[in-house]
Amino acid sequence: MKTIVIAEAGVNHNGSLDIAKEMIRAASDSGADYIKFQTFLTQNLVSKDAKQADYQTKNLGYESSQFEMLKKLELNLNDHKELYEYCKKCNIGFFSTAFDLDSITLLESFNLPMWKVPSGEITNFPYLKKIGSLLKPVILSTGMATLGEIEAAIEVLETSGTDRNLISILHCTTEYPAPVDEVNLNAMITIGQAFKVKFGYSDHTEGIEIPLAAVAMGASIIEKHFTLDKKMEGPDHKASLEPTELKQMIIGIRKIERALGNGIKTPSPGERANIIPARKSLVALKMIKKGEVFSDLNLTAKRPGDGISPMQWERIIGTQAKRDYKKDEQIEQ
Repeated sequence: MKTIVIAEAGVNHNGSLDIAKEMIRAASDSGADYIKFQTFLTQNLVSKDAKQADYQTKNLGYESSQFEMLKKLELNLNDHKELYEYCKKCNIGFFSTAFDLDSITLLESFNLPMWKVPSGEITNFPYLKKIGSLLKPVILSTGMATLGEIEAAIEVLETSGTDRNLISILHCTTEYPAPVDEVNLNAMITIGQAFKVKFGYSDHTEGIEIPLAAVAMGASIIEKHFTLDKKMEGPDHKASLEPTELKQMIIGIRKIERALGNGIKTPSPGERANIIPARKSLVALKMIKKGEVFSDLNLTAKRPGDGISPMQWERIIGTQAKRDYKKDEQIEQ
């Protein structure tokens, strides 16, 4: 099964289309399946006196309102059209998360292959109802959520028309960067078992180890923030991968996919050639005369394994040699 890799550009374009396009090229070169932006109208998303999250103030190095911060990062309809066309040119899927109802309407015109519900909207009933009515695959991110809140969100999506088979749920820890001790990656498995859905992981940790572990544990989707430069000013850059790291992560994911295989325990093609050299056969421990009885005292097991298997030991013990054997000569019967 191929893991869908979403390179989360988010707002790391800093409001610049040139930076956004460079990110599209970088994500495509890294092998990502999709690059995802964030679509919002600031006046619909936050009130003018909403304070920044602590991580935003820390990462920016100064304090301002969320409204002031986000207004600089907003993309309009023409921006989306330009980025959508550039994604096609760069052979990577265009994707974006809507953060308000008007932004859902804006993105509908792009015929997105799926919809992403961000962690902050998992308790937003009107938002979930609108997404559910679109009858498209839905990726539901669950940072800060309990199992009960996840269940309630799924119920809204389903009653609005989206079949559960179209819903994928991402485990997520909403901190930037997320401490490894708070990742609780086993909760991803709990989610999959509890709701009988495809599951994945939206990662905010530093480095690439945790998403690689998630793939090894069965994640069908990996979402990871990336940036052109972690030193750029902005709320999410420090918790993001740079292009070379993103590429390393994706190379690692594809290797893990190949290594996971089909789950059937059988010798691989490469192993089959090693069976005879690596396994053993029954051989004479010392010279054995014709008619002598085989015993623990005159038999042993040595390589190669193209003779009688040592698993036949008890069948051979107590029978008579039909000919003379030299030491190390394979036993025949």
